[in-house]
Amino acid sequence: MELGLVGLGKMGGNMRQRIRNAGHTVVGFDHNQEISDATDLADMVGKLTATDQPKVVWVMVPVQAIDPVVTELAELLSPGDIVIDGGNSRWTDDTRRAAQLAEKGIKFADCGVSGGVWGLENGYALMCGGEKDTIATVMPVFTALKPEGEFGFVHAGKVGAGHFSKMVHNGIEYGIMQAYAEGYELLEAADIVDNVPEAFRSWREGTVIRSWLLDLLVNALEDDTHLEKIRGYADDSGEGRWTVEAAIDHAVPVPAIAAALFARFASRQDDSPAMKAIAAMRNQFGGHAVKGADAADPSYATPPIQH
Repeated sequence: MELGLVGLGKMGGNMRQRIRNAGHTVVGFDHNQEISDATDLADMVGKLTATDQPKVVWVMVPVQAIDPVVTELAELLSPGDIVIDGGNSRWTDDTRRAAQLAEKGIKFADCGVSGGVWGLENGYALMCGGEKDTIATVMPVFTALKPEGEFGFVHAGKVGAGHFSKMVHNGIEYGIMQAYAEGYELLEAADIVDNVPEAFRSWREGTVIRSWLLDLLVNALEDDTHLEKIRGYADDSGEGRWTVEAAIDHAVPVPAIAAALFARFASRQDDSPAMKAIAAMRNQFGGHAVKGADAADPSYATPPIQH
């Protein structure tokens, strides 16, 4: 299958490689021409030459860049072609973009993608929204990206359902990371536990709280036992706020997720040990930048540890 892929950053570049590894053709476009396969969007679309399938373009760009890209693609693609938004878009924008493309006869699907910088090796969890025939057309690419086995992909529903599912996924992620981080701070504060990293490491097998996030926190602690190299500052990228807003709209109580979001805000005021753990985990799973413990060294970032 042929695919155009817009945005070859930390996730998009690895997605291109994983899809190619599965035997498909990917024409990638990025403003960084050193990694791009095309000079611009028109050149990328022109290089999709298969005659036995509609042109399919997957967009992996920051939220603020999605609308300009979709608007340009609407003029470059033909009726029956497909645009997939795989970025962290707000689900309420999906219906509008689908309607914009439908005026040209172009189909639209939204796909929440989880897997961060580890997706090339482990596969990506995909949460998709759109019409059944649209999803079926792109299924070979979804299959190439998802982890091996029966899990890791869902056609969640109509347009918007994929990004809504990914938003809730990220809200849950906030809560889980906050619980680990608070446990870390308590273990560090008490003088009865001699080796906090070993305590966390022991939980990786046989316990009910084992998870990939726990594994990643252990990775971070192996590199920096007391998380002294980073500040306890953690950004929120939007999904946590949207989850709480959606919960308010639907009168659904989400106290753990809301508290985790507010803890991110608190991290910008105090150098909290719990927020150091949050920052370390975000860096491990997503390559998100962390701030140096020394204010004179704001650029410190530890690369994810590969296992």
